Amino acid sequence: MFTYEEAVQYIEDIPKFTTKNKLEHTRQCLDLLGSPDKGKKIIHVAGTNGKGSVCAFISTMLEEGGYKCGLFTSPHLMKINERFQINEVMVSDETFLEAFSRVKEMSDSLVGRGEYHPTYFEFLFLMGMLIFQKEEVDYIVLETGLGGRLDATNSVREPVACVITSISLDHVEYLGNTIGQIAGEKAGIIKPGVPVIFDGNNPEAAEVIRARAESLGCPWYAMKEENQRMLDFTPEGIEFVSDSRVYGETELFIPFIARYQMMNAALALETMGVLKNIHHLEKDTLIRGMRNTRWQGRMETILPGVIVDGAHNEDGIAKFVETVEYFQKDYPITLLFSTVSDKDFRDMIHEICRGLHFSSVVTTEIWGSRKQSAAELAELFKEEGCEDVHAEPDPGKAFDRAYAQKGKGLMFVAGSLYLAGEIKDYVRRTFHD
Repeated sequence: MFTYEEAVQYIEDIPKFTTKNKLEHTRQCLDLLGSPDKGKKIIHVAGTNGKGSVCAFISTMLEEGGYKCGLFTSPHLMKINERFQINEVMVSDETFLEAFSRVKEMSDSLVGRGEYHPTYFEFLFLMGMLIFQKEEVDYIVLETGLGGRLDATNSVREPVACVITSISLDHVEYLGNTIGQIAGEKAGIIKPGVPVIFDGNNPEAAEVIRARAESLGCPWYAMKEENQRMLDFTPEGIEFVSDSRVYGETELFIPFIARYQMMNAALALETMGVLKNIHHLEKDTLIRGMRNTRWQGRMETILPGVIVDGAHNEDGIAKFVETVEYFQKDYPITLLFSTVSDKDFRDMIHEICRGLHFSSVVTTEIWGSRKQSAAELAELFKEEGCEDVHAEPDPGKAFDRAYAQKGKGLMFVAGSLYLAGEIKDYVRRTFHD
């Protein structure tokens, strides 16, 4: 019998002894576990950026309407249980361990027959489906991991809606070298006759998704930035009007300061509109749910004037810069930054400094095999023209230093989801315990 800690360690060690399996294998695993996806109302979400936020909006709106909603997302920031949430609460260690034991028993049986072992992500996905079955959730909001067509989550057979968020160049070694190729992989989640709601801003991606939807007889709904009109933009959030095909013009407030969240919110609202004959919720309920949405590490305010963002790819960094650029006109900006060694951090820092001017920068390090030197990061910021730059390897001490220098301005924590997790944990222990 495994302890919780042993179970987590086993899962973390899976990449050392298995390789990617075929989608048929994941479907077989679901069947061996009693088909926990059968009969569930599943909303399946893919995309390069924003899919986690869209999932959070949808699940919170459903919760506001009185439904019990299971949410499966990745990666986790602090604890692996975060990947399995029910009405915004991550599952207990006991629930985690019970699901682990069932998937482990099934995996041992397969390996014993000389077959395959589920991968890290497949194992967690199977655990999630068992958890949601046991908890008898009304809806499951399912975020893909990497891609879509071959993703383990694509083994579910009858989703009620497929949602595709913005597409950009990321993981090109797996998904393709063009927007069209990557969109094709994401569009692989589309099932015959199931409605498709997607970000239609990139013409190349939109054409691929639309063609796939039409070939499978799916009604489709494309959302564009021109469908949203901003009314107010403050450090507390954004008020805007979204023009939905289903609900018409709707005034919304989201507690996020990144403009791109308007598109994510609009996609979520359109999805709920398309499904209104299934959930039967009033529009006012959806508006309240959206207002109450929280999503970890994505332009998330963790203390007054302290915002954490996990942006770590080209598109995410561009949107980070766009958001901070708006506020630097009125507030001095302090940056706490770190990243991992296998990211193109030189380009990241160049892009950040090209559009932003910081009153102070503090660099730090994330522990582990991919640790990147805080001193080297600090030198790169200096090369880009930043004058007040300090390297502090310890994330807690780095936070304290940056927070002290923030004054009446705003402080942003950026560069990595792992850093976001470290800092959120530190703030919880230091300010809230």
